[in-house]
Amino acid sequence: MVACNREVSAPGRRLALALGVKLKSQPTLITEDLISDDEPPDVERVPALVVLWCIDEPHRAGEVALVPRDAISVLGRGEGGASQEADGRLLLYRQRPGRNEWAGPLRSPRISRDQLILEHRPDGTLVVRNVGRAAMLVNREELPRARLRYGDVIELKNRLLLYVVERPLRMPAPAHARLRLHPFAGPDQHGIVGETPVMWELRERIAFVAARNAHVLIRGQSGTGKELVATAIHEMSARHRKAMVSRNAATFPETLIDAELFGNVKDYPNPGMRDRPGLIGEAHESTLFLDEIGELPAELQAHLLRVLDDGEYQRLGESQSRRSDFRLVGATNRPVVQLKHDFAARLQMHVQLPSLNDRREDIPLLTQHLLRRIAQDDPEIARRFFIDEDPEGYPRIGPALVTGLVRHEFSTHVRELGSLLWQAMAGSRGRYLDLVSDMSLEERIDEEEEEDGGAIDPSALSPEEIQACLDKHDGVQERVWRELGLKNRFQLYRLIKKHDLVVDRDSQA
Repeated sequence: MVACNREVSAPGRRLALALGVKLKSQPTLITEDLISDDEPPDVERVPALVVLWCIDEPHRAGEVALVPRDAISVLGRGEGGASQEADGRLLLYRQRPGRNEWAGPLRSPRISRDQLILEHRPDGTLVVRNVGRAAMLVNREELPRARLRYGDVIELKNRLLLYVVERPLRMPAPAHARLRLHPFAGPDQHGIVGETPVMWELRERIAFVAARNAHVLIRGQSGTGKELVATAIHEMSARHRKAMVSRNAATFPETLIDAELFGNVKDYPNPGMRDRPGLIGEAHESTLFLDEIGELPAELQAHLLRVLDDGEYQRLGESQSRRSDFRLVGATNRPVVQLKHDFAARLQMHVQLPSLNDRREDIPLLTQHLLRRIAQDDPEIARRFFIDEDPEGYPRIGPALVTGLVRHEFSTHVRELGSLLWQAMAGSRGRYLDLVSDMSLEERIDEEEEEDGGAIDPSALSPEEIQACLDKHDGVQERVWRELGLKNRFQLYRLIKKHDLVVDRDSQA
């Protein structure tokens, strides 16, 4: 981080006096022209405001303002370059691996030049004060001043939505030559959407795994994109010249699993069966992707050990051995311990997918992406809800819907997001997609706001107790945390994540 010793401007001093706080010399945040490839990545993390929505500048979703620590900053409309940071003005960046690209000033005429004053205090508290003409709402409550917490949504009424997070001053530069930057906020070359640090970490992991030949286990909750990641691993690997072979392991006929995987000669094991190479034979020199691999019976997992070690296998009804040079990529929502231990040991490389609840800033970007895909095949949706009726442009979305989606607690993630958007499209009557009455949004509740108190210590609950209660209530977390005596659903969420528990055995994929 580069220190800035220039004198603070007169407007900045006036703002400090108005708040009764001494304004210190502020650091200049790292910008693209201050980065050298041989510099180590910054590890310092600071509060940040991520743009979720802007009525006049919809392209700004995903941009971030990094808030200096122990300083007063101003957010608002305005011209100028990066030197404004010396005067305490926050700038918006497109944060990419190894660089912070300045995105230019906010230009919306509905936002005041000095709209929000943010004070980061030495004790870590972040306070926002509204001094502009637009009313400020924090988590839907209109306030002139508020103490902010990570996960809060700030709205400049019907103008701008911001999400409070913590971000690194700079993301590490790409470690893999194959990792390419895609157009900001859009899908990458594999269709993966997201600009949060956790998504760039996932892309790094994919690039690393793709360059190796070991078998892979992809883990993630239902709807987090396991098949998309498997495809990306295959497409970035040396095996991409042949098509990936895919199958959902849960769909194997119970009596024919061996035949499906290893193949069989004609009329074996049952008369009338055709001669087939099996999935392992089809995947020679390619990738075999088995979704829901945790559904394979333990005895079948044992049958796969030899072929995973050296590629040797036999078709049913055939005496000679065959060899397949394939790579297995399995996907599951189950804990690793539920796989047969020697089978799991063969899946040496793991890729863990984040949930939407872990990257809420990406929800507006995913929303735009899903709506564009729908509008390209549905002219009526494009005509009703897209600016200039352009299905490749920006959808018109109301701030209430964006806020509701970002604060919603997702259980099936991108699938659930798509379903909610269809509900909004069906129920919205104007030109904007809006929050409609039949949308079942379960809002995330912060621990400090939850009044339902349980006296039980979460650490006193065993993983087996929690899993049994989840199974009893079919994964309905509202019932589970109350029966267990926890303080709120957030405590349950952390326990599920800590112990890698299965939320819903039937609906997760």
